[in-house]
Amino acid sequence: MGDTKVETISRLAQWRIENFRPCSFKKSDPFKVGIWNWHLSIERNRYLSVKLFPELSRVSKEQPPVAKFILRVSNVGPNRKFYISPVFEKLLRTPDDCVWHVDCSFHDRFTIDVEFLDLKTYPLNGGEASSVWPTDATMQSISIQTTLKCLSRMLEESILSDVIIHTADGTLSAHKAILSASSTVFKSMFHHDLKEKESSTIHIDDMSRESCMALLCYLCRLITQEDFWTPLLALLGAANKYDITDLTAAFEESLMEDINSGNVLEKLQEAWLYQLEKLKKGCLMYLFDFGKIYDVREEISSLLRQADRELMLEMFPEVLSVWKPV
Repeated sequence: MGDTKVETISRLAQWRIENFRPCSFKKSDPFKVGIWNWHLSIERNRYLSVKLFPELSRVSKEQPPVAKFILRVSNVGPNRKFYISPVFEKLLRTPDDCVWHVDCSFHDRFTIDVEFLDLKTYPLNGGEASSVWPTDATMQSISIQTTLKCLSRMLEESILSDVIIHTADGTLSAHKAILSASSTVFKSMFHHDLKEKESSTIHIDDMSRESCMALLCYLCRLITQEDFWTPLLALLGAANKYDITDLTAAFEESLMEDINSGNVLEKLQEAWLYQLEKLKKGCLMYLFDFGKIYDVREEISSLLRQADRELMLEMFPEVLSVWKPV
């Protein structure tokens, strides 16, 4: 069948059913989210029964998933109706571990969404389930940890620091070598006859001391997840201003991980402002290819009135194509 493929982006999976009228049962092709391949299935009895389950494999047998997710069923067309499940959090092994009964009469074109809120591996030998998505200390070796401790001491104790950074509300000590290795802009300051080289001072008046410290922590690979997100816009601005490309890429990957209807428009504007092409394409795909623009009708109207003219011109044809009568 041509409508068994499931499309995925970030933590969202979407199955578009073109015609269910001649069937009483249909099963999707496998799709990968986390470390597992998954299937969706639908069955028509008194209700429309939707099931989500992992594909039978060595991975799902040895590391069965504990999934926290939401299911949603919606029809296609101008008079869209939505049916949204409660939040499920279940250990999933078989097709019968999660069944959602929907009292709807969809037969022709409709869509089933699965939004994964978290995925954990269930330890067969006991203990707590652990998320498969990255955390601060994931995959760091002992040698890397030792290096990070040395860098932390250098930064916190100003060991052999050789440059002073003047921020909007204070000063910081730093190291020319670390700044130069991380940024072509900083490298140029210290390798040419500029005032920064002569005075060993840098003025970053558009950043607070806290935000600048977070930037230095990132350059030394000492930043925590919480510190990474708190001064988000300031760090993105610094990444662009000082050409710290890996910081921009790190933000873009992190922002792509949790696109949802509540934040997609904000992320789209940030992507446009800071020229994050991958994030911009992901947000536009989430809105238009996956049909989530219907969730933000009021917000999108406000955005079109206030957004950058070039962004508005890029989005406007897509909005018209989605909202015109089918």
